[in-house]
Amino acid sequence: MIIIEGAHVVTVTGEEFADGHVVVEDDRITAVGAGPAPRSEDATVVDGRGCLLTPGFVNTHNHLYQWVTRGLAVDATLFEWLTTLYPVWAGIDEHAVHTGASGALARLALTGCTTSTDHHYVFPREGGDVFAAEIRAAQDVGLRFHPCRGSMDLGRRDGGLPPDDVVEDRAAVLAASEAAVDRWHDPAPGSMLRVALAPCSPFTVTGDLMRDSAELARRRGVRLHTHLAETLAEEDFCRERFGCSPLEYVESLGWVGDDVWFAHAVHLDDAAVQRIGDTRTGVAHCPSSNARLGAGIARTRDLRDAGARIGLGVDGAASNEAGSLLEEVRHALLFARAVGGPQALTVREALELATLGGAAVLGRADEIGSIEVGKLADLALWRIDGLAHADVADPVTALVLGSPPPLELLLVNGRRVVERDRVLTVDTDALAAECARVHRTLLEKAS
Repeated sequence: MIIIEGAHVVTVTGEEFADGHVVVEDDRITAVGAGPAPRSEDATVVDGRGCLLTPGFVNTHNHLYQWVTRGLAVDATLFEWLTTLYPVWAGIDEHAVHTGASGALARLALTGCTTSTDHHYVFPREGGDVFAAEIRAAQDVGLRFHPCRGSMDLGRRDGGLPPDDVVEDRAAVLAASEAAVDRWHDPAPGSMLRVALAPCSPFTVTGDLMRDSAELARRRGVRLHTHLAETLAEEDFCRERFGCSPLEYVESLGWVGDDVWFAHAVHLDDAAVQRIGDTRTGVAHCPSSNARLGAGIARTRDLRDAGARIGLGVDGAASNEAGSLLEEVRHALLFARAVGGPQALTVREALELATLGGAAVLGRADEIGSIEVGKLADLALWRIDGLAHADVADPVTALVLGSPPPLELLLVNGRRVVERDRVLTVDTDALAAECARVHRTLLEKAS
């Protein structure tokens, strides 16, 4: 049993306790309330005075392998960036993916993340089992994980963007996708590992693969994920090739509904925003990556008002070198206000995007994303009594708008993953050195 007491507890369901407690037994929250918790002889007591306790953050979109390809094409558009990076990514293998995923996940943990997705769609023919490699990384770091078996089958010779040597055959993709579900997907309550199917995007995947993947996912009871409406260039591509908008195109292939979520969804007209809301489709809002690539700002307020499920994503570290989920909370708030005014998003709504919003996108709002009795013990304890935060009037404002505070404790499934701003599960110094070696190797291969 772990008792955290004395912290400002934000449940994200509307209740807050300025001097509260949370009790964790095994992997579950068993008590939440004001004041000290009843003592138990076998309890470990964590002094939360001077701290803010929030639910663990949920990362709804990433490309973990990109951690070892950061800092390239830094002034490029999305399509320019992709064409620069594809030759580098073509050299990844199991070791590169395990190393990059470990680095990215460790960094996510240090920024409050307890659950992460990953959208992996590059499968070099000589790379080995890269999907298993990232799953092993998540198990090593200790985060709850929703890996998405991605795919690309529309190469340059057929009018797509990626080089032909990094695309796969449609039949092979479908077989590998079903095998990934068979091997890894755990639908049980409290699961640490759930698989989704995730063809990459309208400009890298054929309509046949999109349609077949949707049918396979629904037959096997797993979720669907893809990039959509990230840039105006994608809008132009879809109108020229398919005669409709990106959303109209994917909807014609079966890609809307409460089992689907889109990454980005930046360029949407009013009708598209409403359609996403009406169908309860999810959106992974990636403000830092969209800004880094100059793609634009998603219509967060409008999507929320329309009824869409919205979470946050850091996106791949090759388009967001920080890889910090806490930064996404701040940027989501600031960018929404930059285009919509100071009431476009409140600090608590921004925090909700990172927690209960992300849980809803992944279909797990009944288990994670808020601090409630019976939910899984995924918790982040932030120290806000130092110089940078101590005199900020509101603890949530201190977290969202202040500088990133030290992470006192991160629990995932009731297990300590971070303590006093240090990852306990992996050697981050050794990992940093190996990430640098892999980065150099990939650049040498590409040249």
